[in-house]
Amino acid sequence: MTVAEELHFGRAAARLYVSQPAVSKQIRRLEEQLGAPLFVRNSRNVVLTARGERLHADARRLPAIAQDLQRPTPPERIRVAHIFELTTSRIVADAFVRCHPQAELHEHTMHSTAQLRALLDQRLDVAILRITPRMLLEHPTGWQHRLLRLEPLVLVGARGDENEPTAGLGQRPLHVFGDPPESGTYNAHGQFLSALERELGVSMRWLGTPGAFSHCLTHLNRARPPARFLEFDSYARRYAAAGFPTYLPADWQPYYPWSLAWRTDDTSPLTTAMIEIALAESRRHGWLRRELAAGARPWIPTDEPVHTAVFGSSSEGAVTGR
Repeated sequence: MTVAEELHFGRAAARLYVSQPAVSKQIRRLEEQLGAPLFVRNSRNVVLTARGERLHADARRLPAIAQDLQRPTPPERIRVAHIFELTTSRIVADAFVRCHPQAELHEHTMHSTAQLRALLDQRLDVAILRITPRMLLEHPTGWQHRLLRLEPLVLVGARGDENEPTAGLGQRPLHVFGDPPESGTYNAHGQFLSALERELGVSMRWLGTPGAFSHCLTHLNRARPPARFLEFDSYARRYAAAGFPTYLPADWQPYYPWSLAWRTDDTSPLTTAMIEIALAESRRHGWLRRELAAGARPWIPTDEPVHTAVFGSSSEGAVTGR
């Protein structure tokens, strides 16, 4: 490379801090090894042959390759997202880290629609989200999904409210943490609440989406009976630990369906491992079991894409007689 750059054996030798005969000897040895001349030499100048030009072009890439080989191999990574502080994706992520401690887990916070968009844009590798009919209509191909969890929604009372094991969904207006249709930030969670309001005929007071659990807890601390909140089981357990009364719905038990989604063309071993671990956690925790108060009926929206997976072809879960 040095002789090709200088096109002068003397200057090349000086740059390399060796004698000119030593450089000439090495070049001759290389030409013998390749079976072709690399330079045309005369008393006035040195020029590369066509074979020499090709070899020089290839040789210039070798230092960069050698440098890359010396760099430490970056750890494998996988990207997931969480919906606020709900526990489903957190449990899956923690289980994955236990099984693959050397992998880099990149975590983000995104609502369901944003997760699907990021998944299809290859900014996430696995999504744990609620799938809506619109998602399937707008993105019919390129991804796969599987039902992961039916998370029960639980009633939470204000401090000092009566302490009973169950309560009816329609006994009082329900306070819900969600963005209503007119908010401009209406999302998959809001659509679920709208369906519940419409199909079960309950009255709701929409409080917007405050975000972190601590913000939701502030709302409950300000509340007084008869205010009653409809919350994910993930949060309701934390409210109960903080001293708030919780109730299983006595009439209709809503379930929020969380699904696991991934790109169809993603055959990465880490993605496959994440899928297998998530499904194993689902089985271990019994996330697809339906536990109901006596006399209560399970409910998810009638147009829910996973309705058949949950109830089969029966009419169970449908609202009748209204």
